[in-house]
Amino acid sequence: MAFHSHGHIFSFSSILFCMFAMASSQLTSNCYESTCPQALSIIKTAVIGAVAKEHRMGASLLRLHFHDCFVNGCDASVLLDDTSTFTGEKSAAANVNSLRGFEVIDDIKTKVEAACPGVVSCADILAIAARDSVVTLGGPSWNVGLGRRDSTTASKDAATTDIPSPLMDLSALISSFSNKGFNTKEMVALSGAHTTGQARCQLFRGRVYNESSIESNFATSLKSNCPSTGGDSNLSPLDVTTNVVFDNAYFKNLINKKGLLHSDQQLFNSGGSTDSQVTAYSNDPSAFYADFASAMIKMGNLSPLTGKSGQIRTNCHKVN
Repeated sequence: MAFHSHGHIFSFSSILFCMFAMASSQLTSNCYESTCPQALSIIKTAVIGAVAKEHRMGASLLRLHFHDCFVNGCDASVLLDDTSTFTGEKSAAANVNSLRGFEVIDDIKTKVEAACPGVVSCADILAIAARDSVVTLGGPSWNVGLGRRDSTTASKDAATTDIPSPLMDLSALISSFSNKGFNTKEMVALSGAHTTGQARCQLFRGRVYNESSIESNFATSLKSNCPSTGGDSNLSPLDVTTNVVFDNAYFKNLINKKGLLHSDQQLFNSGGSTDSQVTAYSNDPSAFYADFASAMIKMGNLSPLTGKSGQIRTNCHKVN
């Protein structure tokens, strides 16, 4: 009997802890320990299954979290469909016809709602799925702070303004990340997410046909899949060597002038301010992993909705 009541004390204190976390805008990794103890394993199992079915999905889920957090904070606004009162982020240039993984998040949400209705936010699901995707692909893990709530609105304009473009020069990239509180080293670490995933021809055509800072054989191989006109949606891997594994090959590629996007190669470009950081990560995967994990924790803390702000959406695509 004592053990039973102790269990009640534990779960009550853990609920209080989560409520305190939400009220004080402090995220906590054990937020759902008693309110939805199955949540983390449900999400992990679904992510592992989705990545096993299609390796690219790991990168897609990671990118969803990134594109969510960079626009008005980590509030699942990126998942909202357009309504009569706002045009959502899905139609912004950085997202349209390229953001993916929505059906995986929907599947997870359905399962989590069945286990514990109205408890786990879509924003937290995005944050956990991003971490689990990286781990599933062989990358580092980190403690995901939880207790975010979901936004009730979204902004195409904010997405257009705030998400860094693959066409940016180094100074613009540094500025874009700085606007969100990241220093240059953290920007380089987060860019390492491009060790997995793919990009469309229209985003790297200019680099392939017009730039000199690209290895010639690499450029030739890309041209076969990305003609000078047409084939806009043809895909090429962001990491030409080990695209289905989360490792530090991205940085080695940059040193060899094999960055796919203009913004990628800008990180290593004839004596630029980030060259030494790229070199360091190319030589030391553990340093990259540690810095990437720290930067992901910081990103997950971008302006979360807590306390009475926002809501826990039942359907991630629409406001309750």
